[in-house]
Amino acid sequence: MAAYIEFKGVTKAFGTKPVLEGMDLAVNKGEVMFIIGTSGVGKSVTIKHLIGLLRVDAGEIWFDGQRVDDYSEREFEPLRRRIGMVFQSSTLFDSMTLAENVALPLRKHGKLRHADALVEAKKRLAQVYMDEYAERYPAELSDGMRKRAAIARTLALSPEVVLFDEPTTGLDPVSARRIDRLIRELAEKLGVTAIVVSHDLPSIFGIADRVAFLYQGIVHAVATPAELRASPDPIVQQFITGQSSGPMETPGF
Repeated sequence: MAAYIEFKGVTKAFGTKPVLEGMDLAVNKGEVMFIIGTSGVGKSVTIKHLIGLLRVDAGEIWFDGQRVDDYSEREFEPLRRRIGMVFQSSTLFDSMTLAENVALPLRKHGKLRHADALVEAKKRLAQVYMDEYAERYPAELSDGMRKRAAIARTLALSPEVVLFDEPTTGLDPVSARRIDRLIRELAEKLGVTAIVVSHDLPSIFGIADRVAFLYQGIVHAVATPAELRASPDPIVQQFITGQSSGPMETPGF
């Protein structure tokens, strides 16, 4: 069976700095796939290619049987309704209530009337356990609560795939585990395919179906969390144990 999402030989450089150097990765429908690796290795760069925020230098990206890396901006518009993204910063509008924030894509892209969009927005907030805060403003809430509201906004258009860019960064451990549970629930209850960029080990080992480890511009390993823990690869082990010395050590550091 063909992969639902596939990166084939993807390369990307910024100026003279190569980031991705022939990256291959296949993601199955309905799974929670984590992309991990050290800072600057290209994790966020990878997922931004899928919705056209960045363009590949070479290689191909396929989604649901269609090649999408060569789409025009107009062609990406309907694709972005099928693939939502939750950015590292929640990117909520401070002047709007949570319900108004979630209703915005429903009004703009779903063409719902304001009142109908608000009703639907509250349903989406309920999916992330935030319906009782629908009339609150982002500044009144914690980072974790704002993150959940951002997820609700992404869910507003019923995407098939959700991309999460460092969803637990900056959160306390309790809030982080709530976000983990929510991502897992989206996959199990709604059938959402989730691709999660993270270096949060409790998240990785807590909810991932599979993990792709990026290193030196390619996918160095793809494994289940259990397989990753048991890997004899010294590069993988250095990352998951957090050792300061080892094969990943930066020369001259």
